[in-house]
Amino acid sequence: MALFADLNIANTPDRKRLQSLIESAAHLGYSTVAINHVAEFQGKRQEIAKPISITELYPSPPIVQGKSKPIKILTRLTVIVSDASHCNDLRTTSPHTRSYDIVAVSPKTEKLFHVACMTLDVDLICINVTEKQPYHFRRPSVNGAIERGIYFELAYSPAIKDSTMRRYTISNALSLMQICKGKNIIMSSAAERPLELRGPYDIANLGLLFGLTEGDAKAAVSTNCRAALLHGETRKTALGVIYTVKKIPATEEKDEERPLSKRAKTKSD
Repeated sequence: MALFADLNIANTPDRKRLQSLIESAAHLGYSTVAINHVAEFQGKRQEIAKPISITELYPSPPIVQGKSKPIKILTRLTVIVSDASHCNDLRTTSPHTRSYDIVAVSPKTEKLFHVACMTLDVDLICINVTEKQPYHFRRPSVNGAIERGIYFELAYSPAIKDSTMRRYTISNALSLMQICKGKNIIMSSAAERPLELRGPYDIANLGLLFGLTEGDAKAAVSTNCRAALLHGETRKTALGVIYTVKKIPATEEKDEERPLSKRAKTKSD
């Protein structure tokens, strides 16, 4: 049986509402949820708050429907960037990003979208679904993010709230699908209330409207979410990867490139 995840549960100061959201997610069959803290910089740089304490919120998390295990609760940071200076908090060395399980970015311009895809140390790139996409998705940027193991997030709760945002959600999703062909997509709720949550199989069906195949739609709420979580763990723990390559001497390399009849003879020959 697939393990489903919702990596975007809106963080709210109302603890009872937040607990109700998590309980509803567990009842719907989600094995993992992430509480999303959104940071939006307006001109001057602001301090990013510390993640919410999961143990204080839930000493004993609710049990997932149909399973004997409690739901796994993670923390997530989403930074809305409208200026290049805001990207400084999205570096591996930043203490803010290392304290969260998942780090996402919501770029406001095409240039920042390209930077997020190619250089930023994030796990998710949020696609705006509440208004018409202000820029076009470029194939080099999207392919660069896919190669780096970064996932694109589509939130579905705005489509439930308003018919206009529903059109924007579907339109922006289809524009992205034309480039990424359904690869590296996750779907999450961004729910602020329990009524905005839907079951994982309902979301998989919704993915068909977004241009996903049946298999890609199911992966968007299961295997792709686990891959994004693994990417987050690697980002937090890995200090770097060292590649070792055997260096071939220049003389040997040139000799290998020559035709067999003209290669230098050796004793073994």
